[in-house]
Amino acid sequence: MAEPGKVAYVFPGQGSQWVGMGRDLYGNFTSARAVFDEADQALGFPLSKLCFDGPEDELRQTINAQPALVTVSFACLQAIKEVSSSNELPPPAFVAGHSLGEYTALIATGMLGFADTVYLARERGRLMHEAGSSHPGGMVAIIGLDEASLMEVCSQTDTRIANINCPGQLVISGAEENLTPATDLAKSRGAYRTIPLQVSGAFHTPLMQSAVDGMSENIATLAFNAPIIPIIANTTAQPVTTAQLIKEELLTQLCHCIQWQRSVEYMVNNGVSTFIEIGPGRVLSGLIKRINKDVKTLNIGDAQAIKNLINPSP
Repeated sequence: MAEPGKVAYVFPGQGSQWVGMGRDLYGNFTSARAVFDEADQALGFPLSKLCFDGPEDELRQTINAQPALVTVSFACLQAIKEVSSSNELPPPAFVAGHSLGEYTALIATGMLGFADTVYLARERGRLMHEAGSSHPGGMVAIIGLDEASLMEVCSQTDTRIANINCPGQLVISGAEENLTPATDLAKSRGAYRTIPLQVSGAFHTPLMQSAVDGMSENIATLAFNAPIIPIIANTTAQPVTTAQLIKEELLTQLCHCIQWQRSVEYMVNNGVSTFIEIGPGRVLSGLIKRINKDVKTLNIGDAQAIKNLINPSP
């Protein structure tokens, strides 16, 4: 095991968005303002206004939520760099993102520029929504059931485990008509809570294959660099260190399970003792603490958090 004390940056995925996110970053940091302006220009519509003012129903749509989260997360990272030194925010040994968050990791590791990445995120959201319209489905969080038991449930109901988030928190995904039987069976096997997620399709299952085909065409048009920092891949929980591997990962993750728990365990086993969640919300920090209660987590998602980083309270 590597020596302890390393830092990892982690980036949130869809579901962490909220109306008003990023407004204080835009108002306080020149670098963040530049990110929002670049996003608006790259996408050809005022994404920043949607982040700041909503409406919520529109922001929550997959086609909008995905580029919005990448934009706010990257704006936050740029704002941190604008005002902090390496003493206040040490460089990461690894980076990782939860599902969509893997796209923010592309920018953070120098693999792809922001304009190309936010365009890819918008296309990802559009193609996933279209796949969901063609093959209606959804996702349900299953609380309190172990992975082996849930795999048995899925095998009997033609559903899939889509996210392994932390011990006791898994997500299943599948066609609409299969989710209710799967949920009922999971409860009968010991799950004590089930939570339908507000998504527009059966993400991370083969029902997203049409999105894979579309994203493959988009990815082929862009030039990826090798990462300057290893990305821990969602589907393998292993480091990605070449451009070709990340291209394959971005496609694979659309139809396969997000191995968040194993990704965090890999980083901890390789010396990471501090995880810094950069972007809206605190979802990942909560999951990480349930995976390993001994590590330190830090959320940096708004202007106040950045100011606290520079001038911590006594």
